[in-house]
Amino acid sequence: MTAVYPILATVAAYLLGSLSFAVIVTRVMGLTDPRTYGSKNPGATNVLRSGNKAAAIVTLLLDAMKGWLPVAMVMWFGEPYGLNDGTVAMVGLAAFLGHLWPVFFRFEGGKGVATALGVLLGISLWLGLATAATWLIIAFFFRYSSLASLAAAAFAPVYYLLVDGVVWYAEGTIAAAIVMMALLLAWRHKENIQRLIEGKESRLGSKKVKAGAEAASAKTPK
Repeated sequence: MTAVYPILATVAAYLLGSLSFAVIVTRVMGLTDPRTYGSKNPGATNVLRSGNKAAAIVTLLLDAMKGWLPVAMVMWFGEPYGLNDGTVAMVGLAAFLGHLWPVFFRFEGGKGVATALGVLLGISLWLGLATAATWLIIAFFFRYSSLASLAAAAFAPVYYLLVDGVVWYAEGTIAAAIVMMALLLAWRHKENIQRLIEGKESRLGSKKVKAGAEAASAKTPK
């Protein structure tokens, strides 16, 4: 029976990750579906483009929470049920995959930045804070959310090895899961990477983007 618990935990993490809070929050608050304007990505950054900061903050926190919760639960309470570091890696990756391909929303999800951050915070507070600080620094100086996300994803595996102490003592399955999330996050940003190369990527706070969001909102039936 003990062998079943890791599978159940992984499935539960995927289902939690499949809750697309960008869509849920905007529906509850009576806002335009984020999949219809801006980048059409159901994530906190695109919700922010609607002009509603409260909705974006709630989306960010809930998306991060669904990555953090399953990892934290396994780390806190998993040992009696045979849930070890391998299960931590599986549930973290499962929650992240749920956000990318949510079963409840036709497998059309977001890019996973907030959820990945939640997973990292669950693994280690310092790991999550270091990754978040990287995002904030890049976003502050360059004003590109996508560039900040890519930089944070690239540094996350390095931070994990540093936080864990000596490189060769790092837990291999967790390190592999973090690397996998970083690669998937980069892949989900492939269009943003192309726009960054072409100089067409929208900056944070761009008036052009806000205008586009308002136009999309105006076309949506009330």
